[in-house]
This record gives sequence, structure tokens and C-alpha cells, in this order.
Amino acid sequence: MGKLIIDMKKSIAYESRVFQHKMNAPVAQLDRVPDYESVGRRFESCRARHHVRSGLQRICCDPFYCRRGISMEICFTLVYTDVSISQEEKTMSNNTVELKHDYADINGVRIHYVSHGSGKLVLFLHGFPSFWYMWKEQLMEFGKDYHAVAMDMRGYNLSSKPEGIEHYQMKYLMDDVRAMADYLGYQKFILVAHDWGGAVAWPFASRYSEYLEKLIIINAPHPNIFAHLLATNKEQQKASQYILFFQSPDAENIISGNSYAMLFKVIVTPEMQFTEHDRKMYLEAWSQPGAITGSLNYYRAAVLTPPDIKNNPDGKGQAAEAFTQVMVQVPTLVIWGEKDTALTIHNLTGIEEYVPDLTIKKIPEGSHWVVNETPQLVSSMIREFIRQT
Repeated sequence: MGKLIIDMKKSIAYESRVFQHKMNAPVAQLDRVPDYESVGRRFESCRARHHVRSGLQRICCDPFYCRRGISMEICFTLVYTDVSISQEEKTMSNNTVELKHDYADINGVRIHYVSHGSGKLVLFLHGFPSFWYMWKEQLMEFGKDYHAVAMDMRGYNLSSKPEGIEHYQMKYLMDDVRAMADYLGYQKFILVAHDWGGAVAWPFASRYSEYLEKLIIINAPHPNIFAHLLATNKEQQKASQYILFFQSPDAENIISGNSYAMLFKVIVTPEMQFTEHDRKMYLEAWSQPGAITGSLNYYRAAVLTPPDIKNNPDGKGQAAEAFTQVMVQVPTLVIWGEKDTALTIHNLTGIEEYVPDLTIKKIPEGSHWVVNETPQLVSSMIREFIRQT
């Protein structure tokens, strides 16, 4: 890679004419540093932050999403700052450089995904209100000996956000996963999913079992167990009342207020190392046009909803009784943070009736966000399960 020298007196010299960006586009031949009035602006001006940072020098490259609207096949934003970069930021920057960002036009939508490594496919599905970034530690870990891929699911971050609640029905969400595997060239893969990603992964494993070698679910209820709890369990009914709020027409305005303070309160726990860089990444993802509505549409299109216990304390929830059985025949690992306040521990009872080849690993001190609270522990559990014959 070319060497970029940035002098604090604002003298700029470019000593190489080749920069290979991270999104599978052709190598760009540059005679000089483009001047887009961007010198001195922060690197956040490009959405996807495909950047290389070292000391005071920063380059950002994104061929699709330049906020400045520069009409070029590839846009480069050169930025410098007199603010020192912490060692933590340098480590994160080095990690980011090793990850590959790309897009797949599948199933009528454009899906942004991030990958690392080669070999068997391990596909990661996030939930609400996350995006590919929640799996950054797992991408680095499993990219050592697998082709690790994390999607931005439809409606989130840089992926397409089709208008209309009907586009977020489960059949389309499952088909996105199948089409992604086909696009990447895999007939068999390992699926790892959290929260809403798990809500998609359970029926996917039932309908498309021929695609899966193994299934790993993290704090995502099996739909039949969840349906039963919504119909009979007061504790889970009470814990699920937030779903009714997410389905309401006021949800977008309330959630986005005060710089998404509500969402940060939801996803950040004292047990995790949540940096300022992490905060910026999430803030940028949530700020993408249509992203909050797209993510909320998962709830609005959901078959299962809790009863409104305030107005109907004896209700059983929408479609709870008549939900189709979801049988999963592939080897399955369920990892569960026991301090999950949205999904009670009762969701683990009876799963074996629907998943004969089942392993359950509990993390007593883990919350719903156990993936980001104890990433090394979660990764070790996944790796151990994958290695089992």
C-alpha cells in the first residue's frame, strides 16, 4: 500500500499511485491526492468507514456511499487531525483494515456484509438494534480458519430498507439467508444467530436443513416455546411488553430522540467494554435513512406478539396457540445469558422437544448482550461445538 505523508504544517505528498480498497472494486490508479475540500474533515464523512489509520494519517474509501455526493467510481476522503489516537483506537483500526466490506444483490435487495478469512462458511446474523458490527470479535476469531461473514440484515445499516411492513415477513428474511449462502457459493454452512437473527435462524434451520451443518443460537427463543410462554407465562408476557411499543407509530420518534439515548441504554451494559468508537459506529448505523423504521418493521410484521396486559391481562398474545411447529434436525447449540430481562430463562424449558440434537450452554452472569459482554467465552463455546463430530 502506498505511503501517505501528512505534515502538521499541512504539506501533503502522495508517494504511491496505487491504493487497493476493501470492497472488491478494481485497483484505483491515482496521480495525486484528490481535493474534495475534505482535508481537515473527520473520517465520519464516509458512511462505511473503510479506512486505514496510522498515527495522524487517515484515508477513507467507499465506492457507494459518499455523503458528499462526489460523482466518481471511487471516492477517497483524506483527513487529518491533531487529536492523538489512543492505543485502543489503533487496535480497532488494525482490525477494521483486515475486514472486507462488500455487497450482495440478492432476493430483490442489496445486502451489505463484512467478511474475514477463508474455508467453511460461518454466517452470523444480528438482531435488534444491532448490525454486522456486533460480531466484530467473532469475525476476527473465526476468520483465522473459516470464512466468517456477518450480514447487515435487510432494514439495517447499509443494507436495503424496502418500504412496507410486508417486506419483513419471515419468508423474506429466511430467503435472504439462503440467497446469501448461494451468492457466496456454499451449499452447506454453519449459522450463528442472536436475538432477531435467531428468530430467523430457527425456522430457517427447519425449512432449509439441507443447508446447515450446525446451528448456534444465542439468546433467541425457539418460536414454539416463545408462543407457549406468551400464551401462559405472566413473567414472559410482562417482559415482552416492549414489543407493543416497537409496533406503535410513535416508536421511531421516541427511539431516535436525544441521539438514540434509549437504544444505547438498551444495548450497553456495565459488563461490556463499550468504547467511544463503538458508540460512533452504532450512532452512524442507526442514523442511516430508514434504518430505525426498517428494524422496527421486524416487530410490526411478526406473527407472535404479547397480549397487552394493561388492557387485557388475561390475553394470550397474537397467534400464540396456532403457531406451526418448528422442528430442527441439525445439531444445535443454544448459548444463553441468564440475566436476559427481555427473554426469560423459561425459554430454555422444552426446547429438546423440537430440537433432538441439542446442547445448551448457560452463562449465569450474561445478559441478553452476552456476545459483547464476554466475546471470548462465547467464541470458545462456538468453536468447541463446531469442532465436535
